[in-house]
Order: sequence, then C-alpha cells, then structure tokens
Amino acid sequence: TNVALVAGVGDGLGGAVARRFARGGFPTVLVARSADRLARIAGDIEAAGGRGIAYVADLRDETAVSKLFDDVEAEIGPIGVAVFNTGANYRASILDTPADMFEKVWRLGCYAGFLVGREAARHMAPRGQGTIIFTGATASVRGSSQFAAFAAAKGALRQVAQSMARELGPKGIHVASVIVDGMIDSERVRGRFPDRVAQLPEDGMLEPADIAE
Repeated sequence: TNVALVAGVGDGLGGAVARRFARGGFPTVLVARSADRLARIAGDIEAAGGRGIAYVADLRDETAVSKLFDDVEAEIGPIGVAVFNTGANYRASILDTPADMFEKVWRLGCYAGFLVGREAARHMAPRGQGTIIFTGATASVRGSSQFAAFAAAKGALRQVAQSMARELGPKGIHVASVIVDGMIDSERVRGRFPDRVAQLPEDGMLEPADIAE
C-alpha cells in the first residue's frame, strides 16, 4: 500500500488531512517539529483503526528532508501522496516587518515546500506515478494589507507548484496547489487571533473534524 506523507501536522488542517488519509486506508506519516503533538495525533489515528507514524523533522533543513523521504521509503513503503501544509501566518505593517521575519516566513512557507516537493518528485518520478499537494490560502493569489510576508511565501509556493505540475504531469505525477479558505478552529488560532475570532459568527470557523470527513 502506498504511503501518505503529511508535512506540517498540527491540530488544524494538517491533522485533519492526516486523519482523512488514514481513514482511507493509507499508512500515514505525520511530520512536524513537535514530537509530543505528533505522538498524540498518531495515537488518535491508531485508536480509530488507522496507521499513523510520527516523524520529527525540520522541513527547512535540506539534509533532514532528504533523510525523511529516504527513511520513510525504506522503513514504511513507497510514498504515493505527499502533502505540504507548513507555513507561518505573520501579520504586520510593511513599515514594521523585520527583514529576518520576512525571510523566516518565506523559508517555512515556500523554501520548505520546495524541498518537500523536490524530494517527493525524486522518489515518485522513477515509478511514473504519485500526487503532490500544497495547501494554500487567499494569499496564494492575492496580497492583502499587512500580509506581505505571508502572501510572498504563499504566492511563491503556488508558482513552485505550478512549475512542478507542468514539468511532472507528463511523467505521471499530479501536482496541485489547493486553496483552503477560512479560519480553522484550534487553540492556537484562538490564542493568536482573539480579535478576529470574536468578530466571527458562531459557526464562522472551519472545524477540523468536518475537514477530516
């Protein structure tokens, strides 16, 4: 059975996507930097009858990403689907955005996506099949006030995906940039954006459980 690898797993979209693939019968590899969170989500998947395998890795590290894919292929099986869901939603006026923060957001949201996409493609291309999915947001196609860093990363990631799709499609590999619009209810979102959450109606956020359906 082909493996589903989800890079960037937390209590929001990444966790929901991982649960959905596991429910569909895929051995599902969960990747993030937090070992405790990964262990908890992998445990939930196992308790529900699926197979969840946690791998801790910094996706901004080229050596770590290469090792991740090599290890998963050797220890679990061939990767049929790779989902990149890592990013940092930084909001600030362009007047107050530190240069190092702009670079950090790009490195996590775009550069890491390039590394994951490249390594996935390197393993899939010889087999002539596979799917690579990058999750995006409105910022992937349109910049907004105070979101220059986030839009730069997400927009660039979409162009990476588009370039990969044109090159790899004829080789049997499907590449997609999927825009998931809306705030996803989680403790982290409620803690970081309390003012925006307060302005939403009662059902104004996406529920991770609904996404997993």
